[in-house]
Amino acid sequence: MTPVTAVILNWNGAALLEQFLPSVVASTYPALEVLVADNGSTDTSLDLLHTRFPQVRTLALDQNYGFAEGNNRAIPHVTTPYVALVNSDVAVSPGWLEPLAAYLDTHPEAAAVQPAIRAWHAQDQFEYAGAAGGWMDLLGYPFCRGRIFDTVEHDQGQYPDTMPVFWATGACCLVRMEVIREIGLFDAAFFAHMEEIDFCWRARNRGYEIACVPASVVWHVGGGTLARANPRKTYLNARNSLICLLKNLPAPQLMFIFLARLLLDGVWAARALVQRDWQTPVAILRAHWAVFGRLGYWLRQRRTLHASGTPRWPLTGVYQGSIVWAYFLRGHKTWREVFDPSPR
Repeated sequence: MTPVTAVILNWNGAALLEQFLPSVVASTYPALEVLVADNGSTDTSLDLLHTRFPQVRTLALDQNYGFAEGNNRAIPHVTTPYVALVNSDVAVSPGWLEPLAAYLDTHPEAAAVQPAIRAWHAQDQFEYAGAAGGWMDLLGYPFCRGRIFDTVEHDQGQYPDTMPVFWATGACCLVRMEVIREIGLFDAAFFAHMEEIDFCWRARNRGYEIACVPASVVWHVGGGTLARANPRKTYLNARNSLICLLKNLPAPQLMFIFLARLLLDGVWAARALVQRDWQTPVAILRAHWAVFGRLGYWLRQRRTLHASGTPRWPLTGVYQGSIVWAYFLRGHKTWREVFDPSPR
């Protein structure tokens, strides 16, 4: 079997490591090494790793670099052909890795593959941060097979098929190291949230595919660092989503989609104000300020990325419409309803 290194990023998560790391260590995949990169924890994480998990390789970083840069500092220590990125709050089934590695083994066009992600606290339900594979709509809004905005489906076997998707969740995915060496690591400026979408989009623009293999199942706590309603998370998601568009969209579509997203962000902020939520509009304004304050930097990154070839849009895994329109105005709350809205 192709050797794999599982990289688990930890920050003050001793309790999570104690609860979830044993499942990764107990994986049945025979060619697996586990590496925990500690993001400058001040709790007992490192002591726990040394005493309870001596078989796990540990990389102690000097501070909290966030998800993107933390993984960027860990991945160069990987010497295997595949790297599995696994959140510290993910429990895996014993045979979770075999179907993912088998897919990369037999699909050289695939850059990354993810399992089906279920919720730890509701184990028959998909989890918000990945569900059964990441999609995108024509305006660059990400959603999942099994999760659209805040509607998360129960996993009743409705999405059993392995299929190409637009992006794979950073909560748990298997990535080909050869692709990382070709297109680069995560964009450290993202800090956290949507860096995996940017990475997958860059891979897609180079001609690679991304897939979801639901035969592999893991369970994710989710919100371990920031809850979905946290204004810091709102800021990161709003900012990083616009950055993804600036970096990766082809020139003919960029202006229209970017302006449409700014307008819809205004609708998002107005809706929050009606609900007496003052933090969300402030977070959105801060996100826009952060994007426009470094606009020259993002455009230089765009020119560098596009120098190797003109990206295409749309791609496989892109819904040929607006998910906002389908969800809020047409009432299509599930992936199947969006793609097959006929009455059942």
